[in-house]
Formats: sequence, C-alpha cells, structure tokens
Amino acid sequence: MNIADDCVVTLAYTLRDDAGEVLDSATAAEPFAYLHGRRGVIAGLERELTGHASGDKLDVSLAPEDAYGEHNPARVQVVPRDRFPSDIEIAPGMMFQASDEHGGRLAVRVTEVEDDGVTVDANHPLAGQTLHFAVEVLDVRQATAEELTHGHVHGAGGHQH
Repeated sequence: MNIADDCVVTLAYTLRDDAGEVLDSATAAEPFAYLHGRRGVIAGLERELTGHASGDKLDVSLAPEDAYGEHNPARVQVVPRDRFPSDIEIAPGMMFQASDEHGGRLAVRVTEVEDDGVTVDANHPLAGQTLHFAVEVLDVRQATAEELTHGHVHGAGGHQH
C-alpha cells in the first residue's frame, strides 16, 4: 500500500540539523506513527512521503519554509520579570505558556534572563533551520474508522486512550 491521505504511517527516522547534530529520532523498536493528511507531521515531510510504501528509505532535506518556517523576530519579546512566578528561578531554555493577542495559548521559550526582564521566543525551536531526515517507512495501513473520527492513530507508536 502506498502512503496517501487517511493512511496510518509508521516510521523510523533520524532528524539532523545542518551541522549533523541529531535533533530527534524514532527507531523500529519505538517507531513514530501518524495519520497521513491530518497534519500529524510537518507539511514538507508529509508531501515527500506521499506515494512511498513500506520498506522505502529516503533522505529528505526541508528548507525552513517547508518545515517550521523562518525565524520571526516579531515573536521575540522582553517580558517584565514580575510577570513570571516569583518562586521559580527562570533560566534560558525553560518553556512557559502565554496568551497571544487573540487570547489563544502559545508556548514560549526563555532565551535570556536579566534583572528587569526575561526574553522569550514564541518561534518553534527549529524555526529558521533546514532539517535533514533519514526516514524508513516501516508500515502503511488504512486508518480505522475510529482513528479517522478521532483524528489520530491508536495503538503502537500512536495515541493511547
């Protein structure tokens, strides 16, 4: 079966940056499974996987616009220190939930801490980076009616209820 919308795809992969550093991985023993065509993986990778079948191996490089987008300086801001809990020692790399201008929730990462302010970045940590995937398609199957209704994979490598 070839990868198409509404298929469950199970992968082993290694994700590297331009320097060759491993950023993420999934193995055949602990694979990653997603529902194809339902935004379960970044759009550029999903596009490259379409049409492939179980057993296929491919190397995919994605420019920022096909992955997590370009780094947007407008998503970086300095927040007064008193907007954070006083009982927590804030450090670069920490993640917090914030509200956007429409009241929606977004994750922000602390990049710098000074006495009067904390610099936070709402960009995805991989924004602005070219991503290099080495992928092996382990399995492709038709999604069950329940998986399609719920919008995610059930079972090994996917969501468990």
